[in-house]
Amino acid sequence: MGRKRKGDPVHGWVVLDKPYEMTSTQAVGAVKRIFNAQKAGHGGTLDPLATGLLPIALGEATKTVSFVMDGQKTYRFTVRWGIETDTDDREGQIINTSEHRPAEQDVLDVLGGYTGSVLQTPPRYSAIKIAGERAYDKARDGEAFALDAREVQIDELNLVETPGPDETVLEVACGKGTYVRALARDMGRELGCFGHVSSLRRTRVGPFQDSDMISLDKLNDLRHIGAGQACLAEILCSMETALDDIPALAVSGAEAARLKNGQAIVLLGRDAPIFHGTVLVASGGHPVALAEVKQGALHPKRVFNLSGSNRTTLE
Repeated sequence: MGRKRKGDPVHGWVVLDKPYEMTSTQAVGAVKRIFNAQKAGHGGTLDPLATGLLPIALGEATKTVSFVMDGQKTYRFTVRWGIETDTDDREGQIINTSEHRPAEQDVLDVLGGYTGSVLQTPPRYSAIKIAGERAYDKARDGEAFALDAREVQIDELNLVETPGPDETVLEVACGKGTYVRALARDMGRELGCFGHVSSLRRTRVGPFQDSDMISLDKLNDLRHIGAGQACLAEILCSMETALDDIPALAVSGAEAARLKNGQAIVLLGRDAPIFHGTVLVASGGHPVALAEVKQGALHPKRVFNLSGSNRTTLE
């Protein structure tokens, strides 16, 4: 008999407004404790110095994390001109300086070169692995190494404001794997003045946006009021929120049981030619599994183990 999990079977997403200087792992741990959840994970790391939207999956929602991580992300960030650091943010050691400052039009003129499918060399202080070792560990040890440029997708890059000659506030909408710190570094070099990220805030990840966010302080307040668990349940986003872009297919109770047992079911009639690839399978209005349509049959990939009357939130 398997060991019983500690905590409650909580299923859904918490859209956290991560505070400054907290790691993503610490944030996940804090939310897991507040909800007394059995399982938790996040949908895309935020650096400790960054604030803003950190989607945290609880329970069976952890099986949908990859769909959120693959979604578009939006960041608002400030570039401090005249200084380049070894970490490409304000915490690093200064490695280059310049007295030159770009005019606002100079910044506007280069933005187009950083949109679309672009090659970007990640920061030396990044989590990318080199021969099994994280780049930031090698950088801290003073090792000499080079990172290969990677193709990333940047859909939009806009100038928001210019508070003064030393700073420019920008907003970027980008795909998975894009480093905002590398953007600041590369723009500073192109403009001949150097630059680094002095502040960074994420405002969107996939289906989640800034209006969905809640702070840790607010979560703690909800936990300690009279009907704490019920109040917490109300702020959860359903597990299916992460799967908005995936087609849904309804099956019977008997078919759902077969999928949960790891068995494929044959698609009959009009469903067979319509669906392909990954689909969300539901029965009786509740998610059953993520499945793949192959050769006219539905093959389970990830089965959701939900029970109770409220299957996407607190049980």
